[in-house]
Amino acid sequence: MKKNSTMKQNDDELDDFELKEEYDLSQMTILPKGRFDPKRRLGNNVIVLEPDVAKAFPNDEAVNEALRLLLQASKLLKSQAA
Repeated sequence: MKKNSTMKQNDDELDDFELKEEYDLSQMTILPKGRFDPKRRLGNNVIVLEPDVAKAFPNDEAVNEALRLLLQASKLLKSQAA
C-alpha cells in the first residue's frame, strides 16, 4: 500500500518534537500532577507498605493501632530514662 502526500506530511509533523522559538518558558507554570499535587495530598497521608508488612497489617486500623502502641512505648522509655 502506497502512502499519499498528506499521510507523509502528518508523519513528519509527529516526528517534530522541538519547541517553537516563540514559546517563553519563563512564563509557563509548572503544575504538579497526580500524587505530587499538594492539593490532592492535603489531609491524606498515603504510604505504600512493602508486601511482607502489608500481610501483617491488613487495613489502616491495624497500622494505626500498631503505630499508637509504638508511640506509647517510646513515651514510657523516655519517662523511665529521665
